[in-house]
Amino acid sequence: MMEVIGAKNSRAFRVLWMLEELGESYCHTPAYPHSQEVLAYNPGGKIPVFVAAEDDMVLTDSTAILHYLADRKGHFSYPPGDRRRPLQDSWTYLILDEIDQCIWTAAKHSFVLPEARRMKEIKSTLRWEFKQAIKRIAVRLDGKAYLMGRAMTVPDFIFGHCLLWAERAKFTHGETAIDTYFKRICDRPAFQRMTKI
Repeated sequence: MMEVIGAKNSRAFRVLWMLEELGESYCHTPAYPHSQEVLAYNPGGKIPVFVAAEDDMVLTDSTAILHYLADRKGHFSYPPGDRRRPLQDSWTYLILDEIDQCIWTAAKHSFVLPEARRMKEIKSTLRWEFKQAIKRIAVRLDGKAYLMGRAMTVPDFIFGHCLLWAERAKFTHGETAIDTYFKRICDRPAFQRMTKI
């Protein structure tokens, strides 16, 4: 049995969503950062934590977990050595560097950091940075169904979750291609199950 430890309104969402897409059996423990459940596996206190007992595996980074699951099942990823894998990885790092970091930094300065360490004025810069990155992604998306083409891959799970996160944080962009892409993501039954639970 695989266990995901972490509140669903965190990056644990990405992992839970992929498990739903893969049709895997799993257990979800909706714990928050630095809780006893998390600290038992991750002294850093961050979520999600993924425990795969049959593989004697504990992973503590959502992207690493997504790669592990995709590679293990041979789905949602091109295998190492395939010439498309580094292109897939470039999307992953782009989304993490330019989208995820904007929204996460805004969250830190809204409610995560101690109040004395928050700089609310940084959020307007982050919203601008987010819009610029989204414009560049919209050009690269160029009418494709998913980031790599016709099939979903690991970076789509990250980007789809980031777009949901951005919507909830009121990060706007005005890019029709991104709206069309996000609707396609939202229409996936596994995504709908995750947003309704």
